[in-house]
Amino acid sequence: MRITDVRLILTSPGANYLTVKVITDDGLYGLGDATLVGRELAVATYLEEYVIPMLIGRDPSAIEDTWQLLGRSAYWRRGPVHTTAQSAIDMALWDIKGKELGAPVYQLLGGRSRRGVLAYSHASGIEIAQAVDAMHEQIAAGYRAVRLQCGVPGLPSTYGVVSDESDQPRAPHEVPYEESWNTAAYLETAPKLFAAARDAVGMDVHLLHDAHHRLTSIEAAALGKSLEPYRLFWLEDPVQADDQTAFRLVRQHTTTPLAVGEVVNHLSECQTLISERLIDYIRATVVHAGGITGLRRIAAFAEPFGVRTGCHGAPDMSPVTLAAALHTGISTHNVGIQEHGRHTSTTDEVFPHAYTFADGYLDPGEAPGLGVDIDEGLAARFEYRRKYLPTTRLVDGTMWNW
Repeated sequence: MRITDVRLILTSPGANYLTVKVITDDGLYGLGDATLVGRELAVATYLEEYVIPMLIGRDPSAIEDTWQLLGRSAYWRRGPVHTTAQSAIDMALWDIKGKELGAPVYQLLGGRSRRGVLAYSHASGIEIAQAVDAMHEQIAAGYRAVRLQCGVPGLPSTYGVVSDESDQPRAPHEVPYEESWNTAAYLETAPKLFAAARDAVGMDVHLLHDAHHRLTSIEAAALGKSLEPYRLFWLEDPVQADDQTAFRLVRQHTTTPLAVGEVVNHLSECQTLISERLIDYIRATVVHAGGITGLRRIAAFAEPFGVRTGCHGAPDMSPVTLAAALHTGISTHNVGIQEHGRHTSTTDEVFPHAYTFADGYLDPGEAPGLGVDIDEGLAARFEYRRKYLPTTRLVDGTMWNW
């Protein structure tokens, strides 16, 4: 069996997605997600001009060799564009392998090591009371873990807070735009949010929170300490992920569990965080960290240090990514939790899939391969349009981290 064609499918059924379709001379094909939010065309160009010509005529079953080829063939390597392209091809080849053998991918990775992957959903509100109400809705929908965010007084918008939870497209925007940020007001508000949430549900529900890389080390330490009474499942992205040693100071001052890694592209970018036990959860995602092959390497490295995975799973990555994360997660020992940013109903129609959610857990299903397909006719109805993630300035005008 040989690879005869690799096609790229750009579509926007609620969000922009770039899908890779690797086709073989046996008629089998595999899908991979190549979505890099806000920079999709950069990955498409990289694939078209440099990666796809290397793949035609290759044996699709040589997954490890192809992963190494794509990782080592560029002298200037890694980075999000490079590894997203590598990840997409890796997912597609695992999908083909499963279909060829008539087995779900998780069976090729060692089989089940749990009955399901614990999932968390999102709840938010402009006011604390609204966020608590949204949390109750997610619990009623079956979630045992909820990420909770609320607005910051004085700011017109806040990361993670959406005013409309309906089945409609959301950010990024079609034109560049800015948000403002006030750290002091945020540090006052966050503990009040979780005090209200615990008063409402007690300690039986896992609660998570995302600081989105906006704090200095000592600010993050103070936040973690102030949140200790509310027993968070984790505090996510308290400081910039690429400053691995910054977590030493945070760790010294708080016992709140720490999570980071959705922007990690390679094991080297989180090696210190894991080996020094500076975090509790590594959030690397299958679409940006080298595909299934790359994610498994990170998880295997993390296991002896007691660090578990908590893979990024926002709805701006396609169902192909979620399926690949679930096949990896169901078969990997040190999995902690999986983010479940639910897709719009239109996205689910474009990407029919075998994975399911019930009673707080996600399951990859038993379909051969990854268990996700794409309706190309339907996908063609949703035209791709360039969109931007926001930039952020402090209230004094200083450019800051979004």
